[in-house]
Amino acid sequence: MKQIQATKVKRLCKTHNTITVNGMFPGPTLEIKNGDTLEVQVVNKARYNVTIHWHGVRQMGTGWADGPEFVTQCPIRPGGSYTYRFTVQGQEGTLWWHAHSSWLRATVYGALIIRPREGKSYPFPKPKRETPILLGEWWDANPIDVVREATRTGAAPNVSDAYTINAQPGDLYKCSSKETTVVSVDSGETNLLRVINAALNQPLFFKVANHKLTVVGADASYTKPFTTSVLMLGPGQTTDVLIRGDQPPSRYYMAARAYQSAQNAPFDNTTTTAILEY
Repeated sequence: MKQIQATKVKRLCKTHNTITVNGMFPGPTLEIKNGDTLEVQVVNKARYNVTIHWHGVRQMGTGWADGPEFVTQCPIRPGGSYTYRFTVQGQEGTLWWHAHSSWLRATVYGALIIRPREGKSYPFPKPKRETPILLGEWWDANPIDVVREATRTGAAPNVSDAYTINAQPGDLYKCSSKETTVVSVDSGETNLLRVINAALNQPLFFKVANHKLTVVGADASYTKPFTTSVLMLGPGQTTDVLIRGDQPPSRYYMAARAYQSAQNAPFDNTTTTAILEY
């Protein structure tokens, strides 16, 4: 069950009543196998209408479960509930779920991991560890108020105040250093990072200092492996990468940042960081 609720969340020195799932930010990671049927009851205890979208899932005969508000369903009103039920077929890797009502997606999101069928294995070396890496955007305000003000004035919405890795801005932002996300991997071993761009608006570059990334999947499909030092993910995209702990045991920055998509176009020109350690 997913309970949509307001939770006190402190970021950038301020505490906000943030809409979350089960009080978690990011929300819970859901893990299933290819061919499984997923059933999730969503109970709305927040003050906004909400739906949940299963981003990238091929809804085979279950379009009603896809989740876009006023497209495949009416919203779940405050105090109401709705049960999503669908079967994931022919997909393996990383997807994600998120709210699909107004800008609730800014904080209501989480990973959806689809593993191979029973008795099957990955078409690449089995990783020692697997870690979801969710890239996001944070507004030092209520995101619903941000988009409502833009609608009222006809102006573009205010840009975000920070980017995040697993909901933490990292030590380049005020009041954030102590809570910087730390990802532990094993020295000398192959590890799998499931990178998700959960940002509302921005394509993001992602890199781990002094390490190469071997891309093995994207959007719940396997790819022919190739090695790179930087990923670029558009909003909603996922990329599975293998990373080896082949450097001297230490702590290494992982970072994500956006870019200016057009001349004079405003954007959040900051960098979020996390720590890879082994």
